[in-house]
Amino acid sequence: MPFVATNPATGERIAEYAAHTPAQLDSRLERASAAFTQWRATQPAQRATLMRTAAELIEGEIPVIAELLTSEMGKTFAAAKGEAFKCASTMRYFADHAEEFLAPEPIVTSGRRSGVRFDPVGAILAIMPWNFPLWQVVRFGVPSIMAGNVVLLKHAPNVPGSAQYIEELFRRAGFPDGVMTNLFVEVDAIEAIIADPRVVGVTLTGSERAGRSVAALAGAHLKKCVLELGGSDPFIVGVHADLDAVVPMAVTARVQNNGQACIASKRFIVVRERADEFISRFSAAMAAVPTGDPMDPSTVLGPIVSASQFNQLAEQVSSSVEAGAVVHSGGAPLEREGYFYPATVLTDVPSDSRAGSEELFGPVAVVHVAEDLDAAIAYANATPWGLGGSIWSTDDAEIDAAIAGLDVGVVFANAVVASMPELPFGGTKNSGFGRELSAYGIKEFTNIKSYYVA
Repeated sequence: MPFVATNPATGERIAEYAAHTPAQLDSRLERASAAFTQWRATQPAQRATLMRTAAELIEGEIPVIAELLTSEMGKTFAAAKGEAFKCASTMRYFADHAEEFLAPEPIVTSGRRSGVRFDPVGAILAIMPWNFPLWQVVRFGVPSIMAGNVVLLKHAPNVPGSAQYIEELFRRAGFPDGVMTNLFVEVDAIEAIIADPRVVGVTLTGSERAGRSVAALAGAHLKKCVLELGGSDPFIVGVHADLDAVVPMAVTARVQNNGQACIASKRFIVVRERADEFISRFSAAMAAVPTGDPMDPSTVLGPIVSASQFNQLAEQVSSSVEAGAVVHSGGAPLEREGYFYPATVLTDVPSDSRAGSEELFGPVAVVHVAEDLDAAIAYANATPWGLGGSIWSTDDAEIDAAIAGLDVGVVFANAVVASMPELPFGGTKNSGFGRELSAYGIKEFTNIKSYYVA
């Protein structure tokens, strides 16, 4: 079965790629295994030189990359350019810091010398989603490759051009053939790949359901796994919030990447004394979001990625309105070609409705009013997810209370939650486990080896 790319702004099929046969898959696994033997023996400085070359290639091709990302998943051209630039800067960051992060750590014991090394482990299967076709792969792959591992990429089937571009990028940068290997395989091939002795670990960014399945398979075969799953991130508006600054950022937090990001704010929790003003201003700002052709520089909100995601979001909203939710802006699909859903604000959402209990992967904001900050934090934590969260306030006491109290992996204050190479990224509860990025993430797929010299 071929892998087909469809433009979500028009519904047009734009490219088709042949699936790998079983023989081709086996060849690619063997190639990755052989590449690891070679790659693990390289020095950090050699890896860094090649990674900087990859960054230079991206920087020289940003418009081309952006057009590919926009055509395959519908993000705005401006957002796609930003994604490509972020990938290049992250490559440079780990090229600069990997040797430092992976340096052996001496530990004082009764021996003459002792400590810990961080050695590469082998080929890691990366199961990646469609919403950030380049960044998600770079976020995991670059630290792992800089640690001396090799990557087997099972990308989302609707971004095949992006998957192929990534493999070719590393090859053009001079990495040994097999350090980054794209696998055009269906989901039913994943179990056998995880079981294969040439594969030593697996990472997945995706749905909670997919995470449970991959974790079970990894556990059955005693393979290390890292999971970054869904989220319903809280955006808490405190008593001392500056609404002039907060409202525009609230819009950005919800409609970034067309509302299709795990760390996009989805639940807007505002203390009662600021609620009426926030809801009024936020709803008006969401209603005014420019929506349309993602290649148009003036567009802020593009289409939902596919017909199935579009229909699911529409059903989640309509059923919640039937259950009592109040619509302040948007609330119904736009009548135009493509999969366009408007920026939407809902209040009074029943907790047992779909919008009250499920992740909304699209530009739909659920606003909840809390009596005070303590109640806001408690409501924010009353969810099975714990990826990220933000607090908006000019008061350090409010900020510190939220940072300490939120049961999430990432807390931002007065800034939209984002992943950045300097900080570890990952969640708690049903949002997964393990970390990516930073000095912590680069070590997830290493053998933390103790040594002792008597």
